[in-house]
Amino acid sequence: MVIALSIILIATSILMVMLVLLHKGKGSGLSDLFGGGISSNYGGSSIVERNLDRITIVVGGLWFASSVALSLLIKK
Repeated sequence: MVIALSIILIATSILMVMLVLLHKGKGSGLSDLFGGGISSNYGGSSIVERNLDRITIVVGGLWFASSVALSLLIKK
């Protein structure tokens, strides 16, 4: 169980980094380098941006839950 939760934690961590970098930046920053600036050409607050927000929140919740569960399992 610990190995499965560790794999989930690593996968969600990598996915969170990628999702955060894809968000539209306020200027020319790191998010524009990785594709965040591309969505700004298609409109301001589009459906794509809202879906990206929702996916980021869900993956963040999974990351948090796996982190707490892993810490409780290791504590025992």
